[in-house]
Amino acid sequence: MKQTIEIGILFSRSGHYQLLSDACHAGAMLGIAAVNSDSAAAIRLMAVERDPEGQIDRYAPLCEEILKQSSARHVIGCITSWSRKEVIPVLEKTGATLWYPCPYEGFEANEHVVYMHASPNQHLVPLLAYVLPRNGRDAFLVGSNYIWGWETNRVARDLVSDAGGSVVGERYLPLGDTDVSRLVAEIRATRPSFVLNHLIGPSSYAFLKALRDLAGEDPAFAPENCPVLSCNLTEIELPAIGPAATGHLAVGPWFQDRQAPWPWERPAVPGLYPAGPSSFFVSAFSSVLVLADMLMAEAGGERPLAFAGRSFSTPFGEIAIDPQTQHASLPVRIGRVRDGGFDVVEQSEGRVDPDPYLSRYDPARVFGRPFLRAVS
Repeated sequence: MKQTIEIGILFSRSGHYQLLSDACHAGAMLGIAAVNSDSAAAIRLMAVERDPEGQIDRYAPLCEEILKQSSARHVIGCITSWSRKEVIPVLEKTGATLWYPCPYEGFEANEHVVYMHASPNQHLVPLLAYVLPRNGRDAFLVGSNYIWGWETNRVARDLVSDAGGSVVGERYLPLGDTDVSRLVAEIRATRPSFVLNHLIGPSSYAFLKALRDLAGEDPAFAPENCPVLSCNLTEIELPAIGPAATGHLAVGPWFQDRQAPWPWERPAVPGLYPAGPSSFFVSAFSSVLVLADMLMAEAGGERPLAFAGRSFSTPFGEIAIDPQTQHASLPVRIGRVRDGGFDVVEQSEGRVDPDPYLSRYDPARVFGRPFLRAVS
């Protein structure tokens, strides 16, 4: 007789980042279906779902509702760093754990959060290390006006400076704002080597389309000359952007192999599999697999979340969770958009250990010898 274990699912099904949230929701639900269809599994998972509807003030109350009205001790959920930080006090009060499936800005480690997507040394550092020697060292930074944009661009300013470059502009938009004319005008005026894009959802889509129009007027802004770099762009959003994404660059632990099908068993559950998976989908799916593995170990007498010395089989490959920071070790891939997908142009050899505080970051190793500038 399988033991039934409830787990929370906390994703918005509407709002500015709906596509990302839908991908995570689909990945988590397919992961639950995969565990439940495994005859060898000693447990059966039951989802306890809540939908914050994209409203930041609903995340904490709904997380608490899951934990009070069910036996769930683990919640897979949240897209934005804002929402993650909203639920952490609830987790600390109740002793529960959030499995967070999205890339984030780093500089955080909480014993009640398992960080299953990339931190800065797994996204921003390798992306800039790839682009700066190829395209130049003058950056323009854009982002949505909240934690992800602020903090990731703060780190980017330091990295660009370490590489001997400069930030020629930095601008933010409110979440959901699609009036990007001011941003594009400043980019036209400052003529950066590349643009680092931390806009979210419709803001990002409008921005990329406007830059495509600008490139049509001035080839200096074509992707091969002035690429847009993203740490959170995946396959799930490309249909909403269309041809405007072509040629631009993104980093992530997983991109769909055009020649290979989804490499994991897919239970026949209608509506749980999007047109194409993405790293957000894979991260949420993997969260369920790792959690199920841990829960079965717990049933066998092992302490919950005893990550030391363990590795886990996921669509990312074999991954581990750092027991000190509870961040995942992940592969790093850089992809260029082409024909509605990504061509991988560079990837790590094996998985990269997390370094959320960049405590092991060495500018000389990443960017080479420092550049000297003549002054008069």
